[in-house]
Amino acid sequence: MTANGMADAPGAADSAPWGAGQWGLLCVLSGNMLLDAVEVSVVLVALPTIGEAMDMSLPAVQWLMSGFALGFGALLLLGNRIAALCGRRRAYLGAMAVFALASVVGGATDSESLLIATRVVKGCCAALTAPTGLAIISTAFRDGPQQRKAVSVYSMFGATGFTAGLLLSAALLESSWRWTLLFPAPLALALLVFATRIIPHDPGAGGRAPRLNPGLLRDGRLLRSAVGAATLNGTYAGLLLLITFQLQQRLGWSPWQCALGLLPACVPLMVTVPFAGRLVARWGTGLLIALGALAPFLGCALFLWRGPAETYWSAALPALVLVEAGFVLSFAALNIQATAGIPAAGRGAAVPLYQTGVQLGGVVTLPLVALLLTEYEGPRPALLLVTAISAVGLLTAFTTPRARLRPPGRVPTKTTGDSTEGARMKGSGND
Repeated sequence: MTANGMADAPGAADSAPWGAGQWGLLCVLSGNMLLDAVEVSVVLVALPTIGEAMDMSLPAVQWLMSGFALGFGALLLLGNRIAALCGRRRAYLGAMAVFALASVVGGATDSESLLIATRVVKGCCAALTAPTGLAIISTAFRDGPQQRKAVSVYSMFGATGFTAGLLLSAALLESSWRWTLLFPAPLALALLVFATRIIPHDPGAGGRAPRLNPGLLRDGRLLRSAVGAATLNGTYAGLLLLITFQLQQRLGWSPWQCALGLLPACVPLMVTVPFAGRLVARWGTGLLIALGALAPFLGCALFLWRGPAETYWSAALPALVLVEAGFVLSFAALNIQATAGIPAAGRGAAVPLYQTGVQLGGVVTLPLVALLLTEYEGPRPALLLVTAISAVGLLTAFTTPRARLRPPGRVPTKTTGDSTEGARMKGSGND
């Protein structure tokens, strides 16, 4: 109501400018999303250097990536329950504090097992802050244009973080590999200080979290989406690991050259993530998922056919571009399809289940790729594995009923958090 007692015009509240408090809250939440995404890619470029400095084998050092994904996936199913029991604010702030502490321990330790453990812990923290941050946005911003704009900003930070992490890693490695593990601590503490002042108090502990319904495991669209996203994430993570060691150890590239060489695998998603909803509205989920599964398979098959011994420009680059094209085409569509047939009341339990499946793609693929790179001479066996995983994703995409492959006249685009989860999917491999 206005001061004279007249009702507000429809949409007036939605179009009203945000206050300083809302902007501050969004900056803090988005900053933490950025930090989570950076945390994944900053370690990727540093893996060969860390492995050499700590005398870690490739199967061991890859756990610095897959350990984060393991922690993230393992706690996702419990994240909503923890937030409900402790309250969103407490869960969020507590996870940020533990994240900062784990960064200090990881950067200072000389113990291989402790270093890996800190990565698992940080993944667990991200599993609390990412969905909790999105939930805070859903209550702090009015449903409609305000909330969609906030989620778009939040998503953009997540997608940008993976790209920033690659470049930051190359810069930090010029000083010491330990800075790639230590640098998140002061940033997380700074965000924590602002968060304690900005994040609103919620009703408190003792709330009820969505329970996992066994019937969800029989939902075909949810399972196909989870398998499709898991194979896409696994293909991406495995290929990045393979190419990183190929460039630095076999071709003698510096960390800076490697970071720049991996940019085609993340920049396109960063640029297109704000338009993902429009893409789905125009072409529908089925067609985009099928094309998004075909592109990575073609990229890996081309890399395998050309041979890993070929130059970066003729073999690795086309593979990176095509796998990234898979994310651009299908990451939002997979998220939408996963919960399309599930009632709104059940989606709170379905999304963590779906995202847990996504993380398994990286958790399973990375150790196997590292093992094959260690046990066999040359990367071809590992590349065969990654290509086979992408083929599973392609087969899964084409099990979608034909009717769903056709572009619809109109697809609802109100999918709060879909693009954010897609970025998270990649950051944890990214998004």
